[in-house]
This record gives sequence, structure tokens and C-alpha cells, in this order.
Amino acid sequence: MPTNANPTIDLGDEWEYENFNWFSNPPPKPEPAAPDTISPPYIPMPGVVEQNEAFIYALQAAPNVLYAQYKQYGQLGVLGWCSEFSELIDHLKNLGFEGNMFVNTRTQALATCQELLKLKLDLKMQIIIMYLSSQVARLRRFLDGEAEYDDYPTPAFPLDMRSS
Repeated sequence: MPTNANPTIDLGDEWEYENFNWFSNPPPKPEPAAPDTISPPYIPMPGVVEQNEAFIYALQAAPNVLYAQYKQYGQLGVLGWCSEFSELIDHLKNLGFEGNMFVNTRTQALATCQELLKLKLDLKMQIIIMYLSSQVARLRRFLDGEAEYDDYPTPAFPLDMRSS
């Protein structure tokens, strides 16, 4: 005749816990944390200060240089300037990734982006407008990725080829 599938195992007598002192030896208390130390103020290297000042100067001059290029060479001057501006953005990004960008450099860069888009340039080649806008957007994304901007020029592509 089959027996129980799960037989009971007898381990012997019950344990006696009657005179046992529970929690009589608590673990040692952790050492108190050291008080917060005040770090010394950040003093940038002289080269970093000069670098930021040079970037601020270049960013302040950027709208004027763009307009001068436009007046001298027309739309192709804007295209060439965009290439130079792209290099400036790359160097600004390197400065930021190294942790050496000052707040006033960032503020000037954002202000320059606004000024560039406010310039009254009569650009007929939509690809140049898009390239300029993409460079400004690239710099803005790096400096302030959370913000949304709506001051970009609207491309005006001819929709009907017979009308132009």
C-alpha cells in the first residue's frame, strides 16, 4: 500500500530558547560622518580665462562678421562663414566638455545665436538658410538642450515650378 508522498522527517527534540538573551550584543555603531568640508573656491588657470575671453570676443563679433561677409560676397559669403562658425562651435564644445566654459561665455553664445537669426539677410538659396539655422541649432542644443526655440527663419521653397 502506498505511503505518504511527503514523509515527515524527525530531527529530534525541540530547541530550548527559554534562557537565551536575544540582542544582548548589538553590532557596533557606525562612526559619525565627518562634517562637510568647505571646498576652496575654483580659481581657473590663466589660460582658461584667456580662452573664455577670446570666445566671448569672437561671439560678440560673429554677427558683424557674418553681415560683412554677406555684404562682400553675397550668399556664398554666408555659406563660407557658416563653415567657420561650425569650427567655432566645435571648439566651444571642447571647452565645455573639459569643464572650462564660464557662464558668461555660455550666455554670450546664446545671445549671439539670437542676434544671428535677427540679421536681415536676403538669402534666396534655401539650403544656406537651412545650414545657418542648423549651425545655430547645434550650438543651442549643446548650451541649452532643454529649451525650445521658435525664432528660426521659415524656408520658402517654391511649390509650383511654373510660377517662378
